[in-house]
Amino acid sequence: MSVSEINLDELLYKASKGNLRSIGKILSYLENPYTMPEGLLEKLAKMAGKAHVIGITGIPGSGKSTLISRLITSLRKRGYRVAVIAIDPSSPISGGALLGDRLRMQEHATDPGVFIRSISSKGLKGGLSLAALTMIEAFDAFGYDKIIIETVGVGQSEVDIMNIANTIVVVTMPGAGDDIQALKAGVMEIGDIYVLNKDDKEDATKTYEYLSFALEKGDIGSSDSSWTPKLVRTSAVMGKGIEDLTQALEDHFNYIKEIGKTKDKLISRRISMIELLAEQFLYEGLKQASKEIDDELRLSAEVGSHIFNTALRLAKKSIDYLPESKKE
Repeated sequence: MSVSEINLDELLYKASKGNLRSIGKILSYLENPYTMPEGLLEKLAKMAGKAHVIGITGIPGSGKSTLISRLITSLRKRGYRVAVIAIDPSSPISGGALLGDRLRMQEHATDPGVFIRSISSKGLKGGLSLAALTMIEAFDAFGYDKIIIETVGVGQSEVDIMNIANTIVVVTMPGAGDDIQALKAGVMEIGDIYVLNKDDKEDATKTYEYLSFALEKGDIGSSDSSWTPKLVRTSAVMGKGIEDLTQALEDHFNYIKEIGKTKDKLISRRISMIELLAEQFLYEGLKQASKEIDDELRLSAEVGSHIFNTALRLAKKSIDYLPESKKE
């Protein structure tokens, strides 16, 4: 896609002033590294670096989307511009997101200070797609103060979020004791803030006491020993506890700014983006190389011979399909 530098600069300027059409166009460019205009990522990176990136994850069915919708309202009352990246499981056929932006958080659709984008996880290992990381860079560059990432549920992506988000919120619900036990080895260990949502349900007090005890013992909670993870009770449906959660987010962001950790997280996030970009190039090259030596692949598979050498040849051949370097 040929986009002149003048046109790109104009598009970026309009996007930075809140022009939704320009923002949408930039986000579309970012979804495909092969059609991305030259210098786009570098220009965005120079504009970015100030946003509070919030990862929201947790137990399926815990009401994350409703909670985020309430949180948006609370953040907007404080004058923040808010972007949401909702990562949906990929359709294995089309690769597209199964749930679109317009099915979520519809009450904010007409608010010019809110931008919600659903993207697919594209089936990449790790769950956080390249598009998600480049879009964080874009929303940051365009002056969104709070960027919320809602992840797909449970799995590797929640552990990856540690490299991306400044603040990690883990959402659970009453009666989820067995789920919490099962998740201890992964997502439950990474939170800066824990939310007991659906606090109006039975067993809420029992689950709260269990979580409080687990936090005190150090069974769950982030590895940052100088930050004491917070536990917040909410009922997103009833609108209860949302201000407490908003304040907990503010407290944590102020804390990491005070100790100088925001730059470390920015670097970590960009390294993840660069690695995923490289992985995407190699993956596409592998697909093209497989087509080129299809007969050789089939023979190796059918006879069961030269498997190692065929794989090595395929890997070397995939390098031929890497794109040309771009000017910066």
